[in-house]
Amino acid sequence: MSKGRVSSKHSKKSTPKKVTKTISKATPKKTPAKKGSAVKKEIKIYTNQKDYFKLDEKYTGCGFATRAIHAGSTPDPVHGGVNPAIELSTTYVQPYPGVPSSCYDYARCGNPTIMSLQRNLAAMEGAKYAFALNCGMGATISICSLLKQGDHLLCIDDVYGGTQRYLRKVFTPQTEISWDMIDFTDLTKVKAAIKKNTKIIWIESPTNPTLKCTDIAAVAKIAKAAGALLVIDNTFQSPVLQNPLKLGADVVMHSITKYIGGHSDVVAGALMFNDSALYDKLYFNIKTLGTCIAPFDAYIALKGSKTLEVRVTRASENALAIAKYLEKHSKIVKVLYPGLPSHPQYKVSLKNRTHNKLSGGGGMISFYIKGDVKKANKFLSSLKVFTLAESLGGVESLIENPALMTHGSVPADHRKKLGIDDNLCRVSVGIETLDDLIGDLKQALEKIE
Repeated sequence: MSKGRVSSKHSKKSTPKKVTKTISKATPKKTPAKKGSAVKKEIKIYTNQKDYFKLDEKYTGCGFATRAIHAGSTPDPVHGGVNPAIELSTTYVQPYPGVPSSCYDYARCGNPTIMSLQRNLAAMEGAKYAFALNCGMGATISICSLLKQGDHLLCIDDVYGGTQRYLRKVFTPQTEISWDMIDFTDLTKVKAAIKKNTKIIWIESPTNPTLKCTDIAAVAKIAKAAGALLVIDNTFQSPVLQNPLKLGADVVMHSITKYIGGHSDVVAGALMFNDSALYDKLYFNIKTLGTCIAPFDAYIALKGSKTLEVRVTRASENALAIAKYLEKHSKIVKVLYPGLPSHPQYKVSLKNRTHNKLSGGGGMISFYIKGDVKKANKFLSSLKVFTLAESLGGVESLIENPALMTHGSVPADHRKKLGIDDNLCRVSVGIETLDDLIGDLKQALEKIE
Protein backbone atom coordinates (compact mmCIF):
# COMPACT_ATOMS: atom_id res chain seq x y z
CA MET A 1 0.00 0.00 0.00
CA SER A 2 1.38 3.37 -0.91
CA LYS A 3 -0.68 5.75 1.15
CA GLY A 4 1.34 8.59 2.57
CA ARG A 5 -1.19 9.22 5.29
CA VAL A 6 -0.32 5.90 6.92
CA SER A 7 3.34 6.74 7.39
CA SER A 8 2.62 10.20 8.72
CA LYS A 9 0.07 8.82 11.11
CA HIS A 10 2.60 6.53 12.70
CA SER A 11 5.74 8.62 12.39
CA LYS A 12 4.53 11.46 14.60
CA LYS A 13 5.24 11.39 18.28
CA SER A 14 3.00 9.00 20.15
CA THR A 15 0.27 10.63 22.19
CA PRO A 16 -2.36 8.36 23.70
CA LYS A 17 -5.50 8.70 21.63
CA LYS A 18 -8.30 6.57 22.89
CA VAL A 19 -11.45 5.75 21.01
CA THR A 20 -14.38 4.25 22.88
CA LYS A 21 -16.72 1.99 20.97
CA THR A 22 -20.09 0.79 22.16
CA ILE A 23 -20.93 -2.71 21.06
CA SER A 24 -24.35 -4.32 21.32
CA LYS A 25 -24.17 -7.99 22.12
CA ALA A 26 -26.99 -10.51 22.52
CA THR A 27 -26.68 -12.28 25.87
CA PRO A 28 -28.84 -14.72 27.84
CA LYS A 29 -30.60 -13.47 30.95
CA LYS A 30 -31.72 -15.26 34.06
CA THR A 31 -35.25 -14.96 32.71
CA PRO A 32 -36.18 -16.00 29.17
CA ALA A 33 -34.46 -13.63 26.74
CA LYS A 34 -36.55 -11.09 24.90
CA LYS A 35 -36.05 -10.26 21.26
CA GLY A 36 -33.44 -7.59 20.85
CA SER A 37 -32.04 -7.98 24.36
CA ALA A 38 -28.53 -6.62 24.46
CA VAL A 39 -25.81 -5.35 26.72
CA LYS A 40 -23.52 -2.45 26.00
CA LYS A 41 -19.77 -2.64 26.45
CA GLU A 42 -17.24 0.14 26.22
CA ILE A 43 -14.09 -0.97 24.43
CA LYS A 44 -10.93 1.12 24.46
CA ILE A 45 -8.86 1.17 21.28
CA TYR A 46 -5.91 3.33 20.14
CA THR A 47 -5.29 5.25 16.95
CA ASN A 48 -1.50 4.80 17.30
CA GLN A 49 -0.08 1.28 17.37
CA LYS A 50 2.74 2.28 19.70
CA ASP A 51 0.27 2.95 22.49
CA TYR A 52 -0.74 -0.72 22.70
CA PHE A 53 2.63 -1.60 24.21
CA LYS A 54 1.68 0.41 27.29
CA LEU A 55 -1.03 -2.13 28.13
CA ASP A 56 1.63 -4.52 29.40
CA GLU A 57 3.39 -2.10 31.73
CA LYS A 58 1.48 -3.73 34.58
CA TYR A 59 3.69 -6.81 34.15
CA THR A 60 6.91 -4.84 34.62
CA GLY A 61 8.72 -6.39 37.54
CA CYS A 62 6.97 -9.74 37.14
CA GLY A 63 8.92 -12.93 36.55
CA PHE A 64 9.77 -14.06 33.04
CA ALA A 65 7.15 -16.81 32.85
CA THR A 66 4.41 -14.40 33.95
CA ARG A 67 5.37 -11.90 31.27
CA ALA A 68 5.65 -14.59 28.59
CA ILE A 69 2.22 -16.00 29.40
CA HIS A 70 0.22 -12.82 29.95
CA ALA A 71 1.80 -9.95 27.99
CA GLY A 72 -0.05 -9.38 24.73
CA SER A 73 -2.77 -11.84 25.67
CA THR A 74 -5.52 -9.44 26.72
CA PRO A 75 -8.83 -11.35 26.89
CA ASP A 76 -11.22 -10.59 24.04
CA PRO A 77 -13.32 -7.62 25.21
CA VAL A 78 -16.37 -8.70 23.20
CA HIS A 79 -16.79 -12.41 23.89
CA GLY A 80 -14.23 -12.95 26.64
CA GLY A 81 -11.90 -15.33 24.81
CA VAL A 82 -8.80 -16.00 26.92
CA ASN A 83 -6.44 -16.27 23.94
CA PRO A 84 -6.09 -13.61 21.24
CA ALA A 85 -8.05 -14.50 18.11
CA ILE A 86 -6.56 -14.83 14.65
CA GLU A 87 -7.53 -11.68 12.75
CA LEU A 88 -7.26 -12.54 9.04
CA SER A 89 -8.89 -9.50 7.47
CA THR A 90 -6.59 -7.78 4.99
CA THR A 91 -8.36 -4.44 5.11
CA TYR A 92 -10.51 -2.43 7.54
CA VAL A 93 -13.62 -0.33 7.07
CA GLN A 94 -13.28 3.45 7.23
CA PRO A 95 -16.27 5.47 8.50
CA TYR A 96 -15.05 8.46 6.49
CA PRO A 97 -12.55 8.66 3.60
CA GLY A 98 -9.02 8.65 4.98
CA VAL A 99 -10.20 8.10 8.57
CA PRO A 100 -9.47 4.53 9.79
CA SER A 101 -11.68 3.00 12.46
CA SER A 102 -8.61 2.46 14.65
CA CYS A 103 -4.86 2.26 14.04
CA TYR A 104 -5.34 -0.45 11.39
CA ASP A 105 -6.28 0.11 7.77
CA TYR A 106 -4.30 -2.50 5.79
CA ALA A 107 -2.83 -5.72 7.18
CA ARG A 108 0.71 -5.15 5.88
CA CYS A 109 0.83 -2.03 8.05
CA GLY A 110 -0.55 -3.63 11.21
CA ASN A 111 -2.91 -6.26 12.54
CA PRO A 112 -4.39 -7.05 16.00
CA THR A 113 -2.97 -10.60 16.13
CA ILE A 114 0.47 -9.37 15.11
CA MET A 115 0.28 -6.64 17.75
CA SER A 116 -0.48 -9.26 20.42
CA LEU A 117 2.73 -11.07 19.51
CA GLN A 118 4.72 -7.85 19.34
CA ARG A 119 3.57 -6.85 22.83
CA ASN A 120 4.59 -10.28 24.06
CA LEU A 121 8.02 -10.06 22.44
CA ALA A 122 8.68 -6.63 23.92
CA ALA A 123 7.71 -7.76 27.42
CA MET A 124 9.91 -10.87 27.28
CA GLU A 125 12.99 -8.94 26.17
CA GLY A 126 12.28 -6.04 28.55
CA ALA A 127 11.81 -3.61 25.66
CA LYS A 128 9.36 -0.79 25.01
CA TYR A 129 8.69 -1.85 21.43
CA ALA A 130 8.95 -4.84 19.13
CA PHE A 131 8.29 -5.80 15.54
CA ALA A 132 7.45 -9.32 14.38
CA LEU A 133 8.85 -10.13 10.93
CA ASN A 134 8.30 -12.84 8.35
CA CYS A 135 11.60 -14.58 9.24
CA GLY A 136 14.92 -13.96 10.94
CA MET A 137 16.41 -12.74 7.68
CA GLY A 138 13.44 -10.39 7.32
CA ALA A 139 14.52 -8.85 10.61
CA THR A 140 18.13 -8.59 9.39
CA ILE A 141 17.09 -6.98 6.11
CA SER A 142 14.83 -4.52 7.95
CA ILE A 143 17.72 -3.37 10.16
CA CYS A 144 20.10 -3.07 7.20
CA SER A 145 17.50 -0.89 5.45
CA LEU A 146 18.42 1.83 7.95
CA LEU A 147 21.81 2.21 6.25
CA LYS A 148 22.54 4.41 3.25
CA GLN A 149 25.40 4.76 0.81
CA GLY A 150 28.48 6.03 2.55
CA ASP A 151 27.70 4.18 5.79
CA HIS A 152 29.78 1.36 7.25
CA LEU A 153 28.66 -1.86 8.97
CA LEU A 154 30.95 -3.69 11.40
CA CYS A 155 30.01 -7.36 11.85
CA ILE A 156 31.29 -10.19 14.02
CA ASP A 157 33.29 -12.70 11.99
CA ASP A 158 31.54 -15.88 13.14
CA VAL A 159 28.02 -14.89 12.17
CA TYR A 160 24.99 -16.91 11.08
CA GLY A 161 25.50 -18.32 7.57
CA GLY A 162 22.37 -16.63 6.20
CA THR A 163 23.50 -13.24 7.50
CA GLN A 164 26.96 -13.41 5.92
CA ARG A 165 25.47 -14.74 2.67
CA TYR A 166 23.11 -11.76 2.52
CA LEU A 167 25.93 -9.31 3.25
CA ARG A 168 28.31 -10.89 0.72
CA LYS A 169 25.99 -11.78 -2.14
CA VAL A 170 23.11 -9.29 -1.97
CA PHE A 171 23.60 -6.33 0.36
CA THR A 172 27.07 -5.18 -0.69
CA PRO A 173 26.72 -5.70 -4.46
CA GLN A 174 23.39 -3.86 -4.55
CA THR A 175 24.08 -1.01 -2.12
CA GLU A 176 27.86 -0.57 -2.24
CA ILE A 177 27.73 -0.01 1.52
CA SER A 178 31.02 -1.10 3.05
CA TRP A 179 31.31 -3.65 5.82
CA ASP A 180 33.98 -5.55 7.72
CA MET A 181 34.04 -8.75 9.76
CA ILE A 182 36.26 -9.04 12.84
CA ASP A 183 36.74 -11.11 15.99
CA PHE A 184 34.88 -9.31 18.80
CA THR A 185 36.58 -11.24 21.60
CA ASP A 186 39.45 -8.76 21.29
CA LEU A 187 38.06 -5.34 22.26
CA THR A 188 41.22 -3.60 21.06
CA LYS A 189 40.50 -4.86 17.54
CA VAL A 190 36.89 -3.72 17.86
CA LYS A 191 37.92 -0.16 18.70
CA ALA A 192 40.44 -0.12 15.87
CA ALA A 193 37.93 -1.41 13.32
CA ILE A 194 35.35 1.31 13.93
CA LYS A 195 35.35 4.03 11.29
CA LYS A 196 33.91 7.54 11.29
CA ASN A 197 31.04 6.29 9.12
CA THR A 198 30.29 3.12 11.15
CA LYS A 199 26.56 3.27 11.79
CA ILE A 200 25.70 -0.29 12.82
CA ILE A 201 27.67 -2.85 14.83
CA TRP A 202 26.27 -6.36 14.46
CA ILE A 203 27.19 -9.15 16.88
CA GLU A 204 26.08 -12.56 18.09
CA SER A 205 26.89 -13.99 21.50
CA PRO A 206 27.32 -16.91 21.52
CA THR A 207 28.20 -17.05 17.84
CA ASN A 208 26.93 -19.56 15.31
CA PRO A 209 28.41 -22.17 15.18
CA THR A 210 31.65 -21.88 17.19
CA LEU A 211 29.92 -20.35 20.23
CA LYS A 212 32.36 -17.51 20.87
CA CYS A 213 31.09 -15.07 23.50
CA THR A 214 31.40 -11.29 23.36
CA ASP A 215 31.38 -8.91 26.31
CA ILE A 216 28.13 -7.20 25.35
CA ALA A 217 28.32 -4.40 27.92
CA ALA A 218 31.88 -3.51 26.86
CA VAL A 219 31.00 -3.44 23.16
CA ALA A 220 27.91 -1.36 23.95
CA LYS A 221 30.11 1.33 25.51
CA ILE A 222 32.37 1.32 22.45
CA ALA A 223 29.36 1.59 20.12
CA LYS A 224 27.84 4.49 22.04
CA ALA A 225 31.13 6.36 22.05
CA ALA A 226 31.26 5.95 18.26
CA GLY A 227 27.61 6.90 17.77
CA ALA A 228 26.83 3.52 16.23
CA LEU A 229 23.76 1.36 16.72
CA LEU A 230 24.58 -1.93 18.48
CA VAL A 231 22.45 -4.80 17.18
CA ILE A 232 22.74 -8.27 18.66
CA ASP A 233 21.29 -11.50 17.35
CA ASN A 234 20.11 -13.11 20.59
CA THR A 235 18.58 -16.20 19.00
CA PHE A 236 20.90 -18.74 20.63
CA GLN A 237 20.24 -17.56 24.19
CA SER A 238 16.63 -16.38 23.91
CA PRO A 239 15.24 -13.71 26.27
CA VAL A 240 15.29 -16.31 29.06
CA LEU A 241 19.07 -16.49 29.35
CA GLN A 242 20.31 -13.13 28.08
CA ASN A 243 18.86 -9.60 27.90
CA PRO A 244 21.23 -7.49 25.74
CA LEU A 245 19.15 -4.31 26.10
CA LYS A 246 19.94 -4.30 29.82
CA LEU A 247 23.62 -4.62 28.90
CA GLY A 248 23.51 -1.57 26.65
CA ALA A 249 22.54 -2.92 23.22
CA ASP A 250 20.21 -0.79 21.09
CA VAL A 251 18.38 -3.51 19.17
CA VAL A 252 17.88 -7.20 19.86
CA MET A 253 17.11 -9.50 16.96
CA HIS A 254 15.66 -13.02 17.11
CA SER A 255 14.79 -15.75 14.72
CA ILE A 256 11.43 -16.66 16.27
CA THR A 257 11.67 -19.85 14.22
CA LYS A 258 14.07 -21.15 16.84
CA TYR A 259 13.53 -20.98 20.62
CA ILE A 260 10.64 -18.51 20.83
CA GLY A 261 8.48 -20.54 18.45
CA GLY A 262 10.03 -23.68 19.85
CA HIS A 263 8.21 -26.37 17.88
CA SER A 264 9.75 -26.21 14.39
CA ASP A 265 6.39 -25.18 12.94
CA VAL A 266 6.67 -21.45 12.22
CA VAL A 267 9.16 -19.22 10.38
CA ALA A 268 9.39 -15.71 11.84
CA GLY A 269 11.75 -13.03 13.17
CA ALA A 270 11.72 -10.24 15.73
CA LEU A 271 13.28 -6.90 16.59
CA MET A 272 13.07 -5.45 20.12
CA PHE A 273 14.26 -2.00 21.20
CA ASN A 274 13.43 1.10 23.28
CA ASP A 275 13.76 4.11 21.00
CA SER A 276 10.53 5.75 19.80
CA ALA A 277 12.14 7.43 16.79
CA LEU A 278 13.64 4.09 15.73
CA TYR A 279 10.16 2.58 15.92
CA ASP A 280 8.88 5.14 13.43
CA LYS A 281 11.77 4.53 11.01
CA LEU A 282 11.44 0.77 11.17
CA TYR A 283 7.66 0.90 10.92
CA PHE A 284 7.90 2.79 7.64
CA ASN A 285 10.64 0.53 6.24
CA ILE A 286 8.95 -2.71 7.28
CA LYS A 287 5.60 -1.81 5.74
CA THR A 288 7.40 -0.64 2.59
CA LEU A 289 9.65 -3.69 2.26
CA GLY A 290 6.84 -6.06 3.18
CA THR A 291 8.92 -7.93 5.77
CA CYS A 292 6.05 -8.10 8.29
CA ILE A 293 4.82 -11.40 9.69
CA ALA A 294 1.53 -13.01 8.62
CA PRO A 295 -1.30 -13.09 11.23
CA PHE A 296 -1.51 -16.89 11.32
CA ASP A 297 2.25 -17.20 11.89
CA ALA A 298 1.99 -14.60 14.65
CA TYR A 299 -0.69 -16.70 16.32
CA ILE A 300 1.48 -19.84 16.18
CA ALA A 301 4.52 -17.96 17.50
CA LEU A 302 2.52 -16.55 20.41
CA LYS A 303 1.47 -20.06 21.42
CA GLY A 304 5.11 -21.10 21.49
CA SER A 305 6.39 -18.10 23.44
CA LYS A 306 4.22 -18.88 26.46
CA THR A 307 6.26 -21.99 27.28
CA LEU A 308 9.64 -20.48 26.42
CA GLU A 309 11.09 -20.47 29.93
CA VAL A 310 10.29 -24.09 30.77
CA ARG A 311 11.62 -25.28 27.41
CA VAL A 312 14.85 -23.26 27.51
CA THR A 313 15.50 -24.23 31.11
CA ARG A 314 15.13 -27.95 30.35
CA ALA A 315 17.19 -27.71 27.15
CA SER A 316 19.98 -25.83 28.97
CA GLU A 317 20.11 -28.38 31.78
CA ASN A 318 20.28 -31.21 29.24
CA ALA A 319 22.96 -29.40 27.24
CA LEU A 320 25.26 -28.87 30.22
CA ALA A 321 25.07 -32.56 31.13
CA ILE A 322 25.72 -33.62 27.52
CA ALA A 323 28.63 -31.19 27.17
CA LYS A 324 30.25 -32.67 30.27
CA TYR A 325 29.74 -36.18 28.88
CA LEU A 326 31.23 -35.33 25.49
CA GLU A 327 34.20 -33.51 27.00
CA LYS A 328 35.33 -36.75 28.62
CA HIS A 329 34.76 -38.97 25.59
CA SER A 330 37.83 -40.38 23.86
CA LYS A 331 36.38 -39.88 20.36
CA ILE A 332 35.74 -36.18 20.86
CA VAL A 333 38.65 -33.81 20.22
CA LYS A 334 37.12 -30.68 21.70
CA VAL A 335 33.79 -29.41 23.04
CA LEU A 336 32.66 -25.82 22.54
CA TYR A 337 30.09 -24.90 25.19
CA PRO A 338 30.02 -21.54 27.04
CA GLY A 339 28.69 -23.23 30.17
CA LEU A 340 31.90 -25.23 30.66
CA PRO A 341 34.86 -23.72 32.54
CA SER A 342 37.06 -24.95 29.66
CA HIS A 343 35.40 -22.50 27.26
CA PRO A 344 37.71 -19.57 26.37
CA GLN A 345 35.01 -17.01 27.19
CA TYR A 346 33.40 -18.84 30.09
CA LYS A 347 33.63 -15.80 32.38
CA VAL A 348 32.17 -13.57 29.68
CA SER A 349 29.18 -15.89 29.30
CA LEU A 350 28.57 -15.66 33.04
CA LYS A 351 28.77 -11.87 32.83
CA ASN A 352 26.23 -11.77 29.99
CA ARG A 353 23.72 -14.17 31.47
CA THR A 354 20.42 -13.12 33.01
CA HIS A 355 19.40 -16.45 34.54
CA ASN A 356 21.84 -16.97 37.42
CA LYS A 357 20.58 -20.46 38.19
CA LEU A 358 21.68 -21.74 34.78
CA SER A 359 25.22 -22.07 33.45
CA GLY A 360 24.99 -19.36 30.81
CA GLY A 361 25.72 -21.94 28.14
CA GLY A 362 22.24 -22.34 26.70
CA GLY A 363 21.02 -25.29 24.67
CA MET A 364 23.61 -25.20 21.86
CA ILE A 365 26.78 -27.31 21.76
CA SER A 366 29.46 -27.68 19.10
CA PHE A 367 32.19 -30.33 19.13
CA TYR A 368 34.86 -31.87 16.94
CA ILE A 369 34.78 -35.58 16.14
CA LYS A 370 38.20 -37.28 16.24
CA GLY A 371 38.84 -38.04 12.59
CA ASP A 372 37.86 -36.76 9.17
CA VAL A 373 34.52 -35.86 7.60
CA LYS A 374 33.76 -39.53 6.86
CA LYS A 375 33.88 -40.40 10.55
CA ALA A 376 31.82 -37.34 11.40
CA ASN A 377 29.20 -38.34 8.85
CA LYS A 378 29.22 -41.94 10.13
CA PHE A 379 28.46 -40.63 13.60
CA LEU A 380 25.71 -38.31 12.39
CA SER A 381 23.99 -40.97 10.29
CA SER A 382 24.06 -43.45 13.19
CA LEU A 383 21.98 -41.33 15.57
CA LYS A 384 18.44 -42.50 16.34
CA VAL A 385 17.00 -39.95 18.77
CA PHE A 386 18.82 -36.86 17.51
CA THR A 387 17.47 -35.65 14.17
CA LEU A 388 19.95 -34.75 11.43
CA ALA A 389 18.57 -31.41 10.26
CA GLU A 390 19.30 -27.71 10.09
CA SER A 391 17.74 -25.13 12.45
CA LEU A 392 17.63 -25.18 16.23
CA GLY A 393 15.65 -24.29 19.33
CA GLY A 394 12.82 -26.79 18.96
CA VAL A 395 11.62 -29.26 21.56
CA GLU A 396 13.38 -32.01 19.61
CA SER A 397 17.16 -32.42 19.55
CA LEU A 398 18.74 -31.54 16.21
CA ILE A 399 22.29 -32.10 15.01
CA GLU A 400 24.16 -31.04 11.87
CA ASN A 401 27.50 -30.57 10.15
CA PRO A 402 27.85 -26.77 9.69
CA ALA A 403 30.53 -27.00 6.99
CA LEU A 404 28.22 -29.08 4.81
CA MET A 405 24.89 -27.64 5.88
CA THR A 406 24.13 -24.28 7.58
CA HIS A 407 27.48 -22.66 6.78
CA GLY A 408 28.17 -24.25 3.42
CA SER A 409 27.86 -20.85 1.73
CA VAL A 410 30.68 -19.40 3.85
CA PRO A 411 33.89 -19.29 1.76
CA ALA A 412 36.16 -22.25 2.55
CA ASP A 413 39.08 -20.07 3.62
CA HIS A 414 36.89 -18.14 6.05
CA ARG A 415 35.45 -21.38 7.46
CA LYS A 416 38.97 -22.62 8.08
CA LYS A 417 39.90 -19.36 9.80
CA LEU A 418 36.88 -19.64 12.11
CA GLY A 419 37.39 -23.32 12.90
CA ILE A 420 34.32 -24.55 11.01
CA ASP A 421 36.06 -27.75 10.02
CA ASP A 422 34.48 -30.73 8.29
CA ASN A 423 34.51 -32.71 11.54
CA LEU A 424 32.63 -30.03 13.52
CA CYS A 425 29.14 -30.97 14.68
CA ARG A 426 26.56 -28.52 16.02
CA VAL A 427 23.83 -29.71 18.37
CA SER A 428 20.59 -28.07 19.39
CA VAL A 429 19.70 -29.97 22.54
CA GLY A 430 16.00 -30.54 23.04
CA ILE A 431 13.87 -31.38 26.05
CA GLU A 432 13.80 -35.17 25.70
CA THR A 433 14.76 -37.48 28.56
CA LEU A 434 18.46 -36.88 29.24
CA ASP A 435 19.41 -40.56 29.54
CA ASP A 436 17.96 -41.23 26.09
CA LEU A 437 19.98 -38.41 24.54
CA ILE A 438 23.27 -39.48 26.12
CA GLY A 439 22.55 -43.10 25.25
CA ASP A 440 22.00 -42.15 21.62
CA LEU A 441 25.28 -40.22 21.46
CA LYS A 442 27.08 -43.12 23.07
CA GLN A 443 25.87 -45.74 20.59
CA ALA A 444 26.58 -43.49 17.59
CA LEU A 445 30.11 -42.70 18.77
CA GLU A 446 30.73 -46.41 19.16
CA LYS A 447 30.03 -46.83 15.42
CA ILE A 448 33.12 -44.75 14.61
CA GLU A 449 36.07 -47.08 14.04
